[in-house]
Parts: sequence; C-alpha cells; structure tokens
Amino acid sequence: MEIVTKNKIRRYTDGKFIETEDIIAEEFPLTIYLNDVEFATLVCSPDDLEELVIGFLASEGALRSFKEIESMNIDERGGFCHVKVSRELPKDYGSFSKRVLGSCCGKSRQFYFQSDVETSKFSLSDTKLTPEQCISLMKEMQEESTIFKDTGGIHNASIASPDDTIVHKGDIGRHNALDKLYGYCLQNNISVKDKVIVFSGRISSEVLTKASKIGVGIVLSKSAPTDLAIKLAHDLNITAAGFIRGGSFNVYSHPWRIIGADEVESE
Repeated sequence: MEIVTKNKIRRYTDGKFIETEDIIAEEFPLTIYLNDVEFATLVCSPDDLEELVIGFLASEGALRSFKEIESMNIDERGGFCHVKVSRELPKDYGSFSKRVLGSCCGKSRQFYFQSDVETSKFSLSDTKLTPEQCISLMKEMQEESTIFKDTGGIHNASIASPDDTIVHKGDIGRHNALDKLYGYCLQNNISVKDKVIVFSGRISSEVLTKASKIGVGIVLSKSAPTDLAIKLAHDLNITAAGFIRGGSFNVYSHPWRIIGADEVESE
C-alpha cells in the first residue's frame, strides 16, 4: 500500500497564495483479531504491517516469541489482521488495557497499563557508546528518514549496533515505529541486548517503557525526555540521551554507558 498521497493545497508565500501539491502521510486503521477475539485497533502508516502486529502483540504481553504464531492474515483492503497463536491467553482481554500502579525494581512508579508491569524489563546490557557514535547513529537515522523529509508527518526509529544501523522504520505513530522494530527483530531472531534504539521523537514514559520491553540498554533521541521517562530509565537501568543535535547532547540516566560521561567538568 502507498504510505503517502498527494493533495492539492493553497500555499501562502511571498505575499500571495498559489495552488500546488503537497505530499501527505497516509493514516490507516488496522484492527487486530487475536484467536478470533478483537484485541486492538492501531492507527498507523500502512507499511510493514506484519512487523507492526508482531511487535505490538509482543510488547503487550500477548506474544512471547515469534514461534508462537500459528497463522497471520492481513486484509489490507478491509483493514483487518487475524492472528492465531499457540499459547493460552487470559480470558479477560481487558486486563491488557487497565491503568494500574505498578512496582518497578522496588520503587513505586505509575505504569499506564497492566501489560507494562508484566512485560517491562530491567536492562542487563553492558553496551557502551562513544559520544561520536551517538552523534553518528543519529545522523544515519535522519538520513534514512526520507518520508519525513517529504511529509513532515512521520516518526522515525532505528535499531543499531554501536557502529552501524541494522534496520530503520517509520510511522505516523511513534509507538508504532518502535513496534515495527521489535517485530522485525523477533521475525529475524536478532538479539537486542547489545543494541541501541535511535529515535526522532520525544522520550515519553510510554516510549521508554516500549524500549525496555524490546530489551535495549540505550535510547538515543533527537528530542527531549519527560520527567517520568527519566525516572523509569533510572529504575529500569536504561541510558537515555536526548537533544542529539549539532554535535552535542544530554545524558539523563546511567551515564556509564556513554564513554567519558562520568568524567564531567563544571561550567
């Protein structure tokens, strides 16, 4: 399916309106049925849908491994995906979306959903990056973001080793972009313990939780974190770095994974 479309618009420039065309990101609703029960509807970009569904189900705790999938059928015309898995699922599907207070590494933190409490992981990654690698990986991610350059309406994310990008995904939803990465790794049996997430958007608590479910130890962002995301990063042993722009960046948690960040100078 096409993930962009062209629309006629009126653009104001140089003191006048002109008629021209603009490239717009497509928005596509996909309803997931899990073992014949309606599970969720995702609003997404209509590409890499199989990887999106796999990553989403895994991050929600409904799927523990790619091998549990018995069948998957995606009806792009109707906007439906039917998935059959071998594992026995909870009878109360509503528990996946209940807002709860959860305990994270002995400290009280507010999780949005029951599945976050059950599937968030304390990172055991000992991967380290140099400052130059942080900047280089962000530059690679931005260079891959061609659809964002055309539309301005796409979030972008990559899974990378310290030295190179492994896969890049984009979506109108920042969570969807991360789920596509997760699904790709599960499909291709890629270990993520020693990998890094490179992200174009804000590091919210939901994004940080997604990263913990995927299993990485470092999240690099072009944008800012929220306070709850930083608290969760401390508790989940994840290094969060943001505002990676123009040769500088901020490290908000577990700086030992960024070489030299423990050796600070006073301003």
